[in-house]
Amino acid sequence: MSAMRQREVAESLKEAALAERLRDWTTLLTGVVVGSCRITGWAAAAKGHALDELPQAGQEFLGLDVMAFERVGVGCEAGCEASTWRFPVAVFELENSLSDDRVAYSLWKTLCVRTSLRVVFAYRPNWDVGIDLVQHLGRDVVGALNIEARIALDGDTLVVLGSRGEGDTFPHGYFKTWRLNTNTGRFDKL
Repeated sequence: MSAMRQREVAESLKEAALAERLRDWTTLLTGVVVGSCRITGWAAAAKGHALDELPQAGQEFLGLDVMAFERVGVGCEAGCEASTWRFPVAVFELENSLSDDRVAYSLWKTLCVRTSLRVVFAYRPNWDVGIDLVQHLGRDVVGALNIEARIALDGDTLVVLGSRGEGDTFPHGYFKTWRLNTNTGRFDKL
């Protein structure tokens, strides 16, 4: 939230949400996610944000929008060096499509990655449509996992929906978050 509260970012992101300029919304939100990763102490790779801390430099790894890694010497396992391949600590997909199936694909991609945090961002013009999307994701993507596979998912899986917002409170009225409950297979609102 602190990366999103920066005045120029907050105003631009709010304007993009209100005008449904979803490409701009995604670009701005990508910067916010990368900035949040840096605040957390992670190194992040994303379109427009190259990472050269792995043997193969890049902007997007495995076709995921944002991938975050522990910084060398900070939280790395014993023996972690700049030249080693590290597994991500978090992956993020920022989906601006209004197609529920496209968002479902983004969730499916994140569930295929071994990491401790998976986050899918999506935009919907209002919360009623957003809640329908979250139910769709639980039913069609998480529901495709057998119980053993679902319970074996390590870490947290979040769906963060952006919308035109409620009232004048940005970013709080413009974003809502759900966490996957691996026991029930449903997303619980946070």
